Amino acid sequence: MEGRNDTKIDTYDDFGDSDSLQGEITVNTLGSRKHDQSSIEFNTLDEPIRDTVLRDLKAVGLKFYHVLYPKEKQSLLKEWDLWGPLILCTFMAMILQGSTAKAESSNDGGPEFAEVFVIVWVGSVIVTVNSKLLGGNISFFQSVCVLGYCLLPTAIALVICKILLLAKQTAILFAIRLLMTVIGFGWATFASVKFLGDSQPPSRKALAVYPIFLFYFVISWLIISHSQS
Repeated sequence: MEGRNDTKIDTYDDFGDSDSLQGEITVNTLGSRKHDQSSIEFNTLDEPIRDTVLRDLKAVGLKFYHVLYPKEKQSLLKEWDLWGPLILCTFMAMILQGSTAKAESSNDGGPEFAEVFVIVWVGSVIVTVNSKLLGGNISFFQSVCVLGYCLLPTAIALVICKILLLAKQTAILFAIRLLMTVIGFGWATFASVKFLGDSQPPSRKALAVYPIFLFYFVISWLIISHSQS
């Protein structure tokens, strides 16, 4: 083929029949120069760092969009990553951690950064292990990815509650905070069940949904009980 150098490497089994394990690895050393740019294969190892970062950010943003509008069930399962969960977990832990000065003078300093971090990740792992033990046909990291990305509604609720805490607290403001937290909790649970529900046997779906419900309930409880301004 013009403009292409294919190198074929045969693999053999040193202890058995070479024909049964014979294969070939094709290495494309020179891109095809055709007018149709869509047919050109690029090596991501050679692309600029800026393009790599922008591509990853675009992928993370697309997954966030699918959490807010969970219509396409396989959007978070095709190409899982942990960048989104890491960003959300770090962001929420930084906001939820108690004020050091107030924590020294009272016991109402709020959860520490490490506590929130551990709750999120250990909770995700426990929910995922439970799903696998119930016979779920989803991989471990796919489940952790979905659970982490679905923290987005609760993170939005946390931001709203944090802004409301800047004002003098009244019963009305507390009711608004509670409403925002409940909405974030409900949307996070709905989105995660939307993505993970079909991976469970129908007879065990309720057993798989309950830990998800409990996981987001604990996170939402941390948000509504957070009283530091």
